[in-house]
Amino acid sequence: MRDAHLRKWRTAGTAISLSGLSALLLTGCEAPLDMEAVREQSQQAVKRTDFYQAMARNDEVIVLSGNNGVVLVSSDNGETWLRQTPTSESFLALDVCPDNSFIALTFDNELWHGDASGENWTAHALPSQEQMMTAACAPDGSWWVAGSFTTIQGSADRGETWTETSLNEDAILNNLQFIDSDNAFITGEYGLVLRTEDGGENWDYAGYLPDEFYAHTSYFQSEDEGWVGGLNGFIYHTTDGGESWEKSPTGTKVPIFGFVAGSSGLYALADNATVLEHKDGSWQKISTSDQPVYLRTGLLLPNHELLAAGGRGLLLNPEIPVAGSASTD
Repeated sequence: MRDAHLRKWRTAGTAISLSGLSALLLTGCEAPLDMEAVREQSQQAVKRTDFYQAMARNDEVIVLSGNNGVVLVSSDNGETWLRQTPTSESFLALDVCPDNSFIALTFDNELWHGDASGENWTAHALPSQEQMMTAACAPDGSWWVAGSFTTIQGSADRGETWTETSLNEDAILNNLQFIDSDNAFITGEYGLVLRTEDGGENWDYAGYLPDEFYAHTSYFQSEDEGWVGGLNGFIYHTTDGGESWEKSPTGTKVPIFGFVAGSSGLYALADNATVLEHKDGSWQKISTSDQPVYLRTGLLLPNHELLAAGGRGLLLNPEIPVAGSASTD
């Protein structure tokens, strides 16, 4: 009897064997090449050449973005996807706004605004020459980005005008998250942890990570409690707003690239298609695959199933068991 919790992996298209074709060419045979399988692969929404970076959802759709301007939209919880490429530039970050629209940051320092359907996108150039690396939509609908030279930019009028501030440190900020309308955190290079308590008007140091730990990803559950993840499977935990940090056991040495939080718990996404679950103060691996492909972004679906995405067109089918999900044999 098949295990109801069998992990399934959905990748783009089907494998096409060229060995037979190569033999025909070498022997000079003039058999026609059936291009139908090639066409089918090129028309797939999810492709092996995709490297996904960020995922967000509103009340109607899930949006997934990645390299070379790819944007995938699903209205059925990841069962099917609509593919589009509003730009050729790679997307670095994505977030949903209170009005159900989306913002997405590209590598050429443009912030794209997508409507609630995720199908219509408009670019807004950012004012700074510094490289922006992360973006977030605040609870009041304002847009925020942060990046190199500890630069932080905000817009309260959908990209028409921007404010800019910097802590004048030669460090990259790569994770920005609003907790509520007043409180937000940014983590980045050299163990920096920044915080605002007035909706972004002022930013200051909240603390430093141990040994200048470079946070690949961070997630704050509240203005006091949060986690950061990075190289060697390291995850650190704070309960005092970033002033002090304690290392959490993970049992893995692969890099941690993302956190997924929901009503059923907290999960970490990592290299080698690894998914960790936070339980009883430590992390436990709940994925079975060890294929050398990273997982970077994801979310929990309404039925508590996990949807995660990463490199080479990898989508983790939402059948991995998480707390609160039903199981049958």
